[in-house]
Amino acid sequence: MSRTKSRPVALSPAERQLLTALTRTGSHPAQQVRRARILLELDENSPGRHGPVPAQTVVAERAGVAVDTVVKVSKAYADRGGDVVATITRKKRATPPVEPTVTGEVEARLIALACSAPPEGKDRWSLRLLEKHVALIEDIPDLDHSTIGRVLKKRNFAPT
Repeated sequence: MSRTKSRPVALSPAERQLLTALTRTGSHPAQQVRRARILLELDENSPGRHGPVPAQTVVAERAGVAVDTVVKVSKAYADRGGDVVATITRKKRATPPVEPTVTGEVEARLIALACSAPPEGKDRWSLRLLEKHVALIEDIPDLDHSTIGRVLKKRNFAPT
């Protein structure tokens, strides 16, 4: 599988210097170093290169990665408009994988419940008792007693 010209990598001298420094100095994540080495191998403006850019299989062998990795890095470089830093760094996740069940409003309602007087026949609120009462309240999601304990501990609150 040879490299297609549809995704050429043309680095400026400053970008080349940045990638070279990243691969040779300091402590960086291995994924960043691998991607930097691939971009350096694919660079068409490399001053030390004589002849055309080598095929993807040769680049993969020199960088110590699979050919698919070379294809993905060159595609990411093209998709990000030639932004080297965006290509080698990991993309930040926009939203968490699971929405949190305990929001600020739920936390406030839970603390207000824990501050209220315990039910008749009980001296104080226990986590399991709070769990049962939270299950009865409709606008608060059902929470486990361990989650209730974490929320109260985070706010440095001890049920009385």
